[in-house]
Amino acid sequence: MTDTVDSKPSGPLAGLRVFDLTRILAGPTATQLLGDLGAEVIKIEQPGKGDDTRKWGPPFVTDETGAETGESAYYLSSNRNKRSVTLDIAKPEGQALARRLIAKCDILVENFKTGGLAKYGLAYDDLKDDHPGLIYCSITGFGQTGPYAPRAGYDYLAQGMGGIMSLTGEPEGEPIKVGIGIADIMCGMYAASAILAALHHRTQTGRGQWIDLALLDTQVAWLTYEGLNYLTSGKLPKRVGNEHPNIVPYKTLPAADGHFILAAGNDAQFRRFCDFAGDAALADDPRFATNAQRVRNREALYALLPDLTRKKPVADWVEGLSAIGVPAGPVNELSQVFADPQVLERGMKQSMPYEGAAGGRVNLIGNPIKLSETPVDYRHAPPKMGADSEAVLRELLGMEAEEIAALRDSGAI
Repeated sequence: MTDTVDSKPSGPLAGLRVFDLTRILAGPTATQLLGDLGAEVIKIEQPGKGDDTRKWGPPFVTDETGAETGESAYYLSSNRNKRSVTLDIAKPEGQALARRLIAKCDILVENFKTGGLAKYGLAYDDLKDDHPGLIYCSITGFGQTGPYAPRAGYDYLAQGMGGIMSLTGEPEGEPIKVGIGIADIMCGMYAASAILAALHHRTQTGRGQWIDLALLDTQVAWLTYEGLNYLTSGKLPKRVGNEHPNIVPYKTLPAADGHFILAAGNDAQFRRFCDFAGDAALADDPRFATNAQRVRNREALYALLPDLTRKKPVADWVEGLSAIGVPAGPVNELSQVFADPQVLERGMKQSMPYEGAAGGRVNLIGNPIKLSETPVDYRHAPPKMGADSEAVLRELLGMEAEEIAALRDSGAI
């Protein structure tokens, strides 16, 4: 939990500034991570509209009376540690102002459709000569090249086209998408990693570069071992529900009062499980003696296990197996996740001041990165649209009130 807001950044990226032309999820995920690590993130939003996700609800933030105050929970999830500036890049005055702000920034992140910023004079080729140190990251559905490059891309499409849906779901059921926008989120993670690599390169050479990230590419990348299972064997992996293609037993199993996860990753763990379950002889059965044999005979083993596991409640399985080094855990609902003492101790639930919200605060999900010398900090709650426009223009460009008023009158901000 933290009360810190609007403080000087202390993270490892303090002193860097990001011009953030992203909205929805993939780009904001990347820029929130950079902000958490100390970078100053200037979130550029279209006047009168802003980030689409501000309206993606319910639920929305509510005040003391329960009335909705505007911002959605979806928006709050990926826009911490940013300052919002409304700027209309469709207007010549807005384009000129954008260029002045970019000159003060180290990093530009955008997720317009391929070629979409060229008509505003803000594409990489338009900026690279004037700003040779600029790190320019483009996030699109399909990348800057290839036959699909002009298409709009969405998380759901990337999950389907990139294969993860073919691996998710019950064997006889339909393909299932992951329950959150994981293709977007992982693309944002890859984008942040690429930006950090480009920063290191710039430190060595003084040169920025263009980063081309695509939802489909990153979705294919994190097929990882299932992708390699196919590339190695030539056999299409099949959906295995809550099972694992290469490890058995690795499955959700019934207990006396619910379900728990058993993840016995080696033969010794399986033997300890059998001893704890009261059937030591099961580990000596030649069908189940090694992981390779268990994988080949998974149906036979999984037919036997429920009669054993239903004899104890979830807590007994989790506590007992964990005590003897066998991975086991509950299947928590979110109410249990955010009340879990481990989750709370690790700071994964944060509360920040927020004007207009009930109690003057909103709850947010913490950053999982733990750095001993330059820890993540929580300086800004997700900003209201345009809340920082005048302050940023004064601080970065030294604008006077009259010039800001003229820009506002023209509709550029």
